[in-house]
Amino acid sequence: PVIRDAQAMTIADVEGTIGELALKARNDALGMEDMMNGTFTITNGGVFGSMLSTPILNTGFGPQSAILGMHFTKPRPTVLKNGDIVPRPVMYLALSYDHRLVDGREAVTFLCMVRDQIEDPRRLLLGC
Repeated sequence: PVIRDAQAMTIADVEGTIGELALKARNDALGMEDMMNGTFTITNGGVFGSMLSTPILNTGFGPQSAILGMHFTKPRPTVLKNGDIVPRPVMYLALSYDHRLVDGREAVTFLCMVRDQIEDPRRLLLGC
């Protein structure tokens, strides 16, 4: 389902809208209008155990410009700055986008911002 005007919502507003859409889905009350004309999609294959995939733009339901794939978080060996190898939670992200609408530099900058906010959620809540 599409969350409309998400750019003008608070995190609490988005969460509430997701809850409303989830309730509609559980009650088989979603209509085609709830699924059409989204411009950006977030997909979470991680809930099914996916470690990595390439999300594909859905051009059949409107002017979609990009899709962010978020995957399963799993402890992985990580090399620290001092050379130590320790287990750390790792989640792979993948961003597919329409190059006719989005320049690669801006897409990668956006993906890095998403990564930074996931690694330190205080940035998202405090607007850092």
